[in-house]
Amino acid sequence: MTELPLPVQALVLALKSLPGIGPRSAERLALHVLHLDPERVRTLAEALVAARERVVACGRCGGLTETQPCRICADSRRDATVICVVERATDLLGFERSGAFRGTYHVLGGKLSPLEGVGPADLRIGGLEARLEGGEVREVVMALSGDVEGEATAHYLRQRLSGRGVRITRLAQGLPAGAGLEYADELTLSRAMEGRREFP
Repeated sequence: MTELPLPVQALVLALKSLPGIGPRSAERLALHVLHLDPERVRTLAEALVAARERVVACGRCGGLTETQPCRICADSRRDATVICVVERATDLLGFERSGAFRGTYHVLGGKLSPLEGVGPADLRIGGLEARLEGGEVREVVMALSGDVEGEATAHYLRQRLSGRGVRITRLAQGLPAGAGLEYADELTLSRAMEGRREFP
C-alpha cells in the first residue's frame, strides 16, 4: 500500500477491518470510491453515519431498530407466546424473509465461547429470563448455529430455562453443520422452523 496516497491507504485499512473484506477487496473498493462522483461518495458517507447513529438495539428483543420497541415487538399480530432465540440481530432477517415464523425473537448478542472470554454474563440471557417471568411465553425455539459454541450455548440455555413450564424446542436438522444462519437460504430456514422439535 506504500504506493497509494495516505488518505487512500487509510481508506483501505478502514475497509479491511470490516468482516469478509480482505486486503485485495479493500483496495478495489477504495479505488472504486475514488472514481465515484463526489455526491455519491457523500451519500455513502452520510448513509454510514446515519445507520450507525440512528439504528440501535431494541430494548426488548435486541433486534435492530430506530424505534423502541422494534416493529416486530410492537406488532400485535405476532405470536408473543413463542420466542425464537438467535445469536445476532442479523440472524432474524432470514426468518423474516422466509415468512415461516410469526412469533417474536430474542437476540443473545453472541454465543458462549470460553476461549474468546465470552461467558453467560456477556450474553442477553437475563433479558430472556425476564421475558419468561410473565407466564405468557409457552415456547422458546433455539435457533443457534450448529458449531460447538452454538451447541454449548443451546444446552446451557436449556438447563437454565428448564423448570419454568416453557416448551424448549430447536430447529429441525437440515441446516449445514457448523454454519451460521446467515448462510442459510429462506426455504431451508422455513423448513427448519416448521420441523422444529423438542430439545433433548
